[in-house]
Amino acid sequence: MLMALGLFVFEMGTLPYQELQRRRDWRHEQSPRLLARPASQFLGPGEETVTIQGTLIPEIAGDASSILQLVDMGDKGDALDLVDGEGNVFGNFVITGLDDRRRIFLDNGIARQIDFAIDLKRVA
Repeated sequence: MLMALGLFVFEMGTLPYQELQRRRDWRHEQSPRLLARPASQFLGPGEETVTIQGTLIPEIAGDASSILQLVDMGDKGDALDLVDGEGNVFGNFVITGLDDRRRIFLDNGIARQIDFAIDLKRVA
């Protein structure tokens, strides 16, 4: 298992990925001061996003129907636990975007290669 989003497991048989990008922000408010730099106050954590990117090659690894499962999950809008393969819990995330680009087609229109990117946003 590479990672799990709710009950969906990213692995060689479903949707293996090659890149995971995680961004975390922290909030700092500033108040202007006369003849001095603005005062800054730490307000706590801000937004956290995760982008998962990869290339699916169904003849070698993965299943194209996995992308449809993620579309269904995104349509529901539920917050889902994100856990990596080592058991580290990232938090609750929602799917905010899913890109897929299909290339190298067979004569029946089935893509032999699907590049994908999934955007997640932490909500809790």
